[in-house]
Amino acid sequence: MLYYLFEYLENEFQMPGAGVFQYISFRAAMAFILSMVISLVFGKKLINLLQKQQIGETIRDLGLEGQIQKQGTPTMGGLIILGAIIIPTLLLTKLHNVYIIALLIATVWLGMIGFIDDYIKVFKKNKKGLAGKFKIIGQVGVAIIIGVLLFFNDQVTIMEKVPLKSSISELRNANSVDDVQYKWVESNSTKTTIPFVKNNEFDYSTLVSWMGDGYEKYTWIVFLLFTIFIVTFISNGANMTDGLDGLATGTSAIIGITLGVFAYVSGNAIFADYLNIMYIPHTGELVIYISAFVGACIGFLWYNSYPAQVFMGDTGSLAIGGIIAVFAIAIRKEMLLPIICGVFVVENFSVMMQVGYFKYTKKKFGEGRRIFKMAPLHHHYQKGGYHEAKIVSRFWIIGILLAVLSIVTLKLR
Repeated sequence: MLYYLFEYLENEFQMPGAGVFQYISFRAAMAFILSMVISLVFGKKLINLLQKQQIGETIRDLGLEGQIQKQGTPTMGGLIILGAIIIPTLLLTKLHNVYIIALLIATVWLGMIGFIDDYIKVFKKNKKGLAGKFKIIGQVGVAIIIGVLLFFNDQVTIMEKVPLKSSISELRNANSVDDVQYKWVESNSTKTTIPFVKNNEFDYSTLVSWMGDGYEKYTWIVFLLFTIFIVTFISNGANMTDGLDGLATGTSAIIGITLGVFAYVSGNAIFADYLNIMYIPHTGELVIYISAFVGACIGFLWYNSYPAQVFMGDTGSLAIGGIIAVFAIAIRKEMLLPIICGVFVVENFSVMMQVGYFKYTKKKFGEGRRIFKMAPLHHHYQKGGYHEAKIVSRFWIIGILLAVLSIVTLKLR
């Protein structure tokens, strides 16, 4: 909204300084600061309100150290994160941008699913919360909406460099790469990026090429299936990671910074050309959104770090995971998520392995056995005697290393 206001003031009244809102870097910095202020100032007020209303979390006795102290700690703190993301986004971005629309839909939708789950746990005194099948239905539903929006919208394009040479023989006769001139061509391509590969682009349409002539028209089905899997898996991964004070929040901030780097270079023609990566028009606005996301996570971490004054609950964790998934799909870096979100992925897999192995051994041996002392993985280390703060710090370090490795893939092929 402020973007349109200052654009109007500049065009109609030539107001001095109004043009600064045209710069993505300025608006990104403003989004970060504003989200931090909202998290820190209004976050404290919300925590006090939750405490007065006695909206605390009832924690199951898992035999873990520190559970008694956490009993009754306010939950639903994810509302702080959601507010600190949505408000700066509405104020500072171009709201007609399809990528911003997609992320706002994912944020509100998944935040509502998480809020319903927390509401059932807190107010209905049902420890199980929203049934798992309904969570999955909600995640699949928003993934379908996002997939359709990003696949069929005309704003979703990439720019490819095409040689001006008219024939293969002319290209071969060129003395060097510098002798070949290129032009940017915009297309509604279904390509994405694969890490560590020299020609690091993969087209979803190749997965249906076996259908013969006209196979391209079925590409949307493959894209939707990938979108559903990615959104559901990463969203649940963030939810699984939210088990220790500051773990999901800090890890998400690290992931957000990494995605912000990718969004900035992918949405800038000069950097994309220099790095020889896919140039994606209109994604520069995503830098503003992810700046608000990082600011919200860091601001919330002020109250969520050990010992936590508030928990984000599913209201925050489901939304955070979904935001990261949709953001990666938008900038066509979803194939990098196993690295960028390595902590989420491992946490999710630890639960799947634990449950799967337990059921298998119970069926085969009549007694369920476990791979880990407890799942998700962070609880395994808690059972091993590690202090909660040490586990969180080490997971953050791993997250930083994975972030560096992800950024290195820009040139490491």
